[in-house]
Amino acid sequence: MYENMRDRVEKAVQKGSICHDYIPNEGEGEAFSRWTDGFTPQNHPPVIQVLLESSKDKDNAGHTMPNLVYISRGKSATLPHHFKAGALNVLLRVSGTMTNAPVILTLDADMYSNDPQTPLRVLCYLLDPAMDPKLGYIQFPQLFHGINENDIYGGQLKLEFQIEASGMDGLVGSTYTGTGCFFRRGVFFGGPSKTPELNQDHLVNKSINSKEVLAMAHHVADCNFEKQTKWGTEIGFRYGSLVEDFYTGYMLHCKGWKSIFCNPKRPAFLGNSPINLHSTLNQLMRWSVGLLEVAFCRYSPITFGVKSINPLTGLCYAHYAFWPIWSIPITIYAFVPQLALLNCASIFPKASDPWFLLYIFLFLGAYGQECLEFMLAGETIQRWWNNQRMSTIRGLSSFLFGLVEYLLKFIGISTFGFNVTSKVIEEEQRKRYNQGIFEFGVPSPLFLPMTTAAVINLVSFLWGIVQVFKQRELEGLFTQMLLAGFAIVNCWPLYEAMVLRTDEGKMPVKITLISITLAWALYLASSIAF
Repeated sequence: MYENMRDRVEKAVQKGSICHDYIPNEGEGEAFSRWTDGFTPQNHPPVIQVLLESSKDKDNAGHTMPNLVYISRGKSATLPHHFKAGALNVLLRVSGTMTNAPVILTLDADMYSNDPQTPLRVLCYLLDPAMDPKLGYIQFPQLFHGINENDIYGGQLKLEFQIEASGMDGLVGSTYTGTGCFFRRGVFFGGPSKTPELNQDHLVNKSINSKEVLAMAHHVADCNFEKQTKWGTEIGFRYGSLVEDFYTGYMLHCKGWKSIFCNPKRPAFLGNSPINLHSTLNQLMRWSVGLLEVAFCRYSPITFGVKSINPLTGLCYAHYAFWPIWSIPITIYAFVPQLALLNCASIFPKASDPWFLLYIFLFLGAYGQECLEFMLAGETIQRWWNNQRMSTIRGLSSFLFGLVEYLLKFIGISTFGFNVTSKVIEEEQRKRYNQGIFEFGVPSPLFLPMTTAAVINLVSFLWGIVQVFKQRELEGLFTQMLLAGFAIVNCWPLYEAMVLRTDEGKMPVKITLISITLAWALYLASSIAF
């Protein structure tokens, strides 16, 4: 059935129209007939069609089918559509006019239910009279199928999506991660609405296929409906950030709502994780821009959140909102000590200096704590190692470019986007991913900082060894050589991709040559500075 459907879709795309042979009945073709030649992706009225109605449609066994409604929200080239948050608000309004069900589930398109008992778990919370009446949503962790054995890209984001989420659950609840989350409809409404059908207590007593209901659904799905309203600011999913999920959950907590992090042994939902490095980093770069938009807005967690929720939760949200700022210290530690080492300049205390013990304590303490958290969460040391490696890679790529893009956007300069497309066949990528081999099959600028750092760290470490043998002095350079050596071990997949590999997923020669050139330029600049 799936292969047949895919064949029909591909033929329809190639032809540019829908063949009537593909439409089982006249009712299912109604929505297609509304799409006229004058429609464009950014300029068209709303199109809504009921495909299944629970009060009428049944399956082959005679069981009632759920409501299934096709919705394409209205768009105008002259009005902002607010991306995913705008789409969710349209769904919120249309569902309100059709059924106004009190519980809402948001789920990404690439995720599916893995446990049919999940709604019962949710209702146990929402219907329990002993629960806090301000319980607004129940968040399940983002988990993914198809992750390779050692999770080389840290795709599970174990620390953020599970370990730290459990910690926040001890306060007022975890963040909203955009998928696998059940809401009370009432959390999205700040009070009575000018449109009676959008009040949370409104009872729908007509068929969802009736003219009145469909007319109201089209009205609230129109792009002009939100004009001069509080949608996106005080009502519905919040606008103003690319990470509308994080921002919405944060603002709900600021308004006094609480949440629960539910992490059953059997995953409630499973989704897809990127199987190549560029897709992983590109996704994180978009998150970085959105997080900074929250960090520096008028409702910044470091100021507004600390006062509105409580100091600990406000600082938790600040930790995520300012996440991309980690690119600054990571970049400094990736380049400055090594460039100093190349110039035979010592910038850290000697190994015999008591202050040296502080550096070792902080280094081992930070990595040891994270390793312990992973082990207690049932993960392997190899997965922890890959996760900390990806933390460094993210800092030198996604976070760094996300920070730059946000600053350019803030001062009004047009931002850049990396829309390079991999020419490598997906089956080949999947094979290498399952084998635990990094995929660098595109010449992306995101790779430049990390490959440049890899070159500088390797050269500086080798030069440091030469200096130790020449000068018979290791104490002054020990910390810098330790950092360079640690970086070399972490950068092994980069060296392998630049020199040893011959497959299609290796580092593009262009990126390697540019990295070597940048490393040489940084050395010349550092020679002047030191």
